[in-house]
Amino acid sequence: MNSSTIDLKLNGIDGADVLLVRRWVGAGDPVLYIHGATFPSALSIGYRFEGRSWADHLHAQGFDVWGFDFVGFGGSPPYRQMSEPAAGNKPLGRTPDAVPQIAAVVEHIRRETGGERVHLVAHSWGTMAAGAYAAAFPESVARLVMFGPIVQRSMVGLPKPDAIGAWRHLSVAEQLARFVEDVPPDHPPVLIEPDLALWGPAWLATDAEASTRSPHAVKVPNGPLADNIAALSGQLAYDPNRVSAPTLVVRGAWDNLCQNPDAAWLMSRLGAQEKANVVIPAATHLMHLERGRDGLFAATADWLAA
Repeated sequence: MNSSTIDLKLNGIDGADVLLVRRWVGAGDPVLYIHGATFPSALSIGYRFEGRSWADHLHAQGFDVWGFDFVGFGGSPPYRQMSEPAAGNKPLGRTPDAVPQIAAVVEHIRRETGGERVHLVAHSWGTMAAGAYAAAFPESVARLVMFGPIVQRSMVGLPKPDAIGAWRHLSVAEQLARFVEDVPPDHPPVLIEPDLALWGPAWLATDAEASTRSPHAVKVPNGPLADNIAALSGQLAYDPNRVSAPTLVVRGAWDNLCQNPDAAWLMSRLGAQEKANVVIPAATHLMHLERGRDGLFAATADWLAA
């Protein structure tokens, strides 16, 4: 099932005018995917490994599947401030900027489908944006999946979130190093494309200027990274106690960003009466790009269909 796209107009968001929104039309409940800190919906829920994507799986389960790219990612335009120097400017695209973007997409989905509530599936930093939205608009969220959520820790020695600059460049080599760092050294690769042979060029193609840089690299807003640093330093971008939607926490057994104590912390603070914690073996923070993705897909679909 191929997706269709639209440019959704934004109102009242500094430095941005439109969002790219994707849809895989289905007859069932609408599901909105919220991507993480460095790559957009087409490279996550919409990316086909071996002929099948996460969106294809959800669509086959009967859902009406939606995704979008936050400002500064993929098919959405960059913040206008991304043409300015990174140093000396505050990180772009933090959670308070992300929530109205989610709200705009959810309202569009509700208009298109005539429904009152939307399921949310979020990854990594996207779980903070989704959590903040679910806390602010509980009447709009049916069920919530937090995949590899970033939670609150009390680490010391991290940089000040506002001091990391407005944006940064990321190369394929840097992405690959991050994707594989949690796999035990004696274990075979778990990435479906161990060297990102096709995913890597597709990711670089999301930035028209990537090939002009050495090494080739994508410019990404630093707001998500700043939120991650703040959370790990003790300041989570939302209050989990205000999240009342039934919530699934799903994570890989090797996910260093969401370990057992992290999941326990989040589970103890979520305001939802119905909640569950699922661990997928032999998988990391990037499980949707790995051989273990079938466990992630099944757990997500089962939770949303409950």
